[in-house]
Amino acid sequence: MTLSELKYIIALARHRHFGRAAEAAFVAQPTLSVAVKKLEEELGVALFERGTTAVTPTPVGERVVEQAQRVLEGVEEIGALASAARDPLGEPLRLGAIFTVGPYLLPHLVPRLHEAAPGMPLVVEEGYTADLTERLKRGELDVILISLPFEVPGLVTRPLYDEPFTVVLPASHPWSGRESVGREELGTETVLLLNDGHCFRDQVLAHCPECRPESGQPAGMARTVESSSLETIRYMVASGLGVSVMPCTAVGGELFNQRLLAQRRFAAEAPSRRIALAWRESFPRPEAVEAVAAAVRQCPLTCASFPDS
Repeated sequence: MTLSELKYIIALARHRHFGRAAEAAFVAQPTLSVAVKKLEEELGVALFERGTTAVTPTPVGERVVEQAQRVLEGVEEIGALASAARDPLGEPLRLGAIFTVGPYLLPHLVPRLHEAAPGMPLVVEEGYTADLTERLKRGELDVILISLPFEVPGLVTRPLYDEPFTVVLPASHPWSGRESVGREELGTETVLLLNDGHCFRDQVLAHCPECRPESGQPAGMARTVESSSLETIRYMVASGLGVSVMPCTAVGGELFNQRLLAQRRFAAEAPSRRIALAWRESFPRPEAVEAVAAAVRQCPLTCASFPDS
């Protein structure tokens, strides 16, 4: 049994196809196929069911793949421990960020982190919370930027900042002449929301149920339009399509916004979210996590507040 064979069965379980698994493992398909068969013969059990259109792990195969993942994580951890002992800020840091944080925090974070830790470049990937979490657990990412609450066994979090939500509307909208907007008033407007899968969408609907898209709504109630990104929503609001609720850091202050967009606070206490870092308990470079957290606290997020804990 070799580490390469363990890598191959993990790739095959993930992609359910010999060709795609071989491509992901950077080997020829015959090499992967022979290695998987050899491991099955060594163990004396079938790890995969070979169908005409897909390859599926057997029940024992699923357990073997899970154990193989833990073995490879342990091997990687050995190398990481040695590297961290030499210089915890001397190697790249694989950072994941949810879609509604990355574009607005990273322009401020990257130059400050580079100044504080020039030997630790960032490898940045954006994604949904669920996807980033799985990649973090598998060791494919070192630390991720997410929104609380976030409770996953084996992962720890550190709060970074609190970010209030704000109502974004066309500059010509009647509400632009007011200081605030009531949550219940959103029920009379066309509201632009993110698509399913974005945690920010869920947070908006939890705080502002009037925005919830429901079939059979009576006349005069909110009509929703969905999009895949906050940037696209900003453009649609600026064009006059409707209003939206955004985290304050996503609104922006460039001339485009000042001319075509307005933002107004909520009449009552504004809903908000808490942004945090998450990483594995066993991650051997706590100094790297601390460097990121310290750099975030130096970022000029004027609408956000930094909690003590």
